[in-house]
Amino acid sequence: MIAVVDYGAGNLGSVVNALEHLGVPHVVTDDPATILGAAGVIFPGVGATADSMRNLRERGLVGVLRAVAEGGRPLFGVCVGQQVLFDTSYEGDPHPCLGILGGEVRRFPDTDDLIVPHMGWNGVTLRRPHPLFAGIPDGTEFYFVHSYYCAPDDEAIVLGETDYGAPFAAAIARGNVMATQFHPEKSGRWGLQLYRNFAHLVADRLTLPEAAVATGRSA
Repeated sequence: MIAVVDYGAGNLGSVVNALEHLGVPHVVTDDPATILGAAGVIFPGVGATADSMRNLRERGLVGVLRAVAEGGRPLFGVCVGQQVLFDTSYEGDPHPCLGILGGEVRRFPDTDDLIVPHMGWNGVTLRRPHPLFAGIPDGTEFYFVHSYYCAPDDEAIVLGETDYGAPFAAAIARGNVMATQFHPEKSGRWGLQLYRNFAHLVADRLTLPEAAVATGRSA
């Protein structure tokens, strides 16, 4: 069972519709015990990082998501769900996020030739193969809506990038932690494929020897 974290994010319905279309067993929940007991976790998001962090704190989910990341179960963040994984966001006053990944969340520069927010379909160039993108052609277009982007301390975690004024991290992966800045649930066929791939990662982890799970080799 995959837990879809309910912390007030506005795109829960779209994520659930995608999972139902694929026939992926899931539960929408803000219950810490249910999330900690799930085989995998999807952490969706829209809106602002500060609001997301406040909602997570109010529901007692900050430590829960950190425990999921540290415990080796597949964790997949979407849009703001990617941004909140990092140390600090500069959306408004600088504020701490989950700190699961090192790095910052920065605003796209305001220039005459760059429209902010970045909104619409853009290609994602993969830096390396990864099971999350299995069967998805390099350069596939996905749907973005965001004014801020992630700047990781460790460039090695960048899985795919998109150019909007300059290259930015459109997808990241480190061990069991994965995320995309774009919305797979709004990205048609290939977005559904990405959710299907995540479900396969969750299922594969359940069949791995415990030693492989502990070292993060499931992802």
